[in-house]
Amino acid sequence: MLYYLFDFLDKHYNLPGAGVFQFISFRAAMAVITSLIIAQLFGARLIRVLQMKQVGESIRDLGLEGQMAKKGTPTMGGLIILLAILVPVLLFAKLDNIYIVLMLLSTVWLGLIGFLDDYIKVFQKNKEGLSGRFKVLGQIGLGITVGWVLFFSKDVTVRQYLLPNGQLSAVDASTVYQDVKLMITTIPFAKNNELNYGNLFAYAGPFFNGLYSFLYIPIVILIITAVSNGANITDGLDGLAAGTSAIIGVTLAILAFVSGNALLADYLDIMFIPNSGELVIFCTAFVGACIGFLWYNSYPAQVFMGDTGSLAIGGIIAVLALIIRKELLIPVLCGVFLIENLSVMVQVGWFKYTKRKYGEGRRLLRMSPLHHHYQKLGYHESKIVSRFWIVGIMLAIFTLVTLKLR
Repeated sequence: MLYYLFDFLDKHYNLPGAGVFQFISFRAAMAVITSLIIAQLFGARLIRVLQMKQVGESIRDLGLEGQMAKKGTPTMGGLIILLAILVPVLLFAKLDNIYIVLMLLSTVWLGLIGFLDDYIKVFQKNKEGLSGRFKVLGQIGLGITVGWVLFFSKDVTVRQYLLPNGQLSAVDASTVYQDVKLMITTIPFAKNNELNYGNLFAYAGPFFNGLYSFLYIPIVILIITAVSNGANITDGLDGLAAGTSAIIGVTLAILAFVSGNALLADYLDIMFIPNSGELVIFCTAFVGACIGFLWYNSYPAQVFMGDTGSLAIGGIIAVLALIIRKELLIPVLCGVFLIENLSVMVQVGWFKYTKRKYGEGRRLLRMSPLHHHYQKLGYHESKIVSRFWIVGIMLAIFTLVTLKLR
């Protein structure tokens, strides 16, 4: 909104300083500052309201050190994150940008699903919360919407450069180019690192050439569901999900900036995605929201984000990666989420297998997800969180290195 206001003032009244709103770097800086301020001001008030309404977390005794001391801690703190993201983006981003519209939709969509889950748990005293199938249906619905827009919208394009031999390339900058509708993504560690989803059906004959949307949209659904559930599972220790997500958000902001800047994309020899630079503003607001939330969520937590926050931040990360064509980097960038997810799957799978084979279920970990395993080993909660953050930083650096490591 402020972007349009100052753009009008600059063009019609030549207001000194109004032109600075044309720069993504300035608006991104303003977004993160605004996000931090909102999280600080709104967070304290929300916690007081939740405490007055006795919106506390119900704790199931799992025998973990310090676990029962958290009983009654306010939950639904994800509302802080949502507000601290949405307000700065509405103020400083171009709201007619297709990518910003998708990010706002994804944030609100999964935020509402998480809010319904928390509401049922807290106010209706149902510990199960929203039925798992409804959560999955909501994630599938978002996946279909995002996949459909990315696949069919004419506003979603990539820049293709004309090579001397007459072929087109997404990474070889020349003076002749065109912005085309093409579903390609980046393959990490490969020199000619573009995968065209359409080529996956190339050997099936011409009849299948137009059908690869039936492959792409399920991939989008899988990615959104996996990452949002991974963030949800990771949200088990004070500050773990918020801190890890902030690290991922910084990395995505850098990737969005270079992918949306023609000169930097040319220098790094990577795909240029027109209009994607506007996502930097969303990313910085997201990082500011996560860091601002950490003020109240770091050990010992004054508030938990609940599913309202965890489902939303996972979905945000997934959709951001899809938009900037870096979804194949998610296993590296979101490695903490991945290992937490896998630890639960392996634990459950092994328990069921050994129960069928030996008549008694056995466990590989002392407890899943993985962070609870380390708690059972006697590590303090804050030490586990700090070390997971360090792993997250290492994975983020490695993700950025892939820009040139081919």
